Amino acid sequence: MNDLVMYAMSLADTPYRYGGNSADSGFDCSGYVGHVFRHELNITLPRTSREISQVGEPISQSELRPGDLVFYNTLRQPFSHVGIYVGEGKFVHSPKRGDRIRIEPMHYNYWKSRFNGARRIR
Repeated sequence: MNDLVMYAMSLADTPYRYGGNSADSGFDCSGYVGHVFRHELNITLPRTSREISQVGEPISQSELRPGDLVFYNTLRQPFSHVGIYVGEGKFVHSPKRGDRIRIEPMHYNYWKSRFNGARRIR
């Protein structure tokens, strides 16, 4: 999973774009996660974060390993946001319009209060 995490972090500063799934034009959260998994593992994930939340094996937060997916309720809808766990309590994601891909601590109150679960894709 180190290659997946390294590639995911190499895309930092790529702009957010609603519906985006390309490093050239930008990503939304699920487009970003799908791109990374396709590029590094040749795994095609569903298009939306809600659909991705049904793939793989559910795991607890204490079981997280780099490369696992973390899900959040950011639009008053469960599993409306997805990111990639990078280790040390942090995840990388494409947050919102006007922003760029970045790494953030999961313990920030905003993220902690919206955590919906995690999945391992193998």
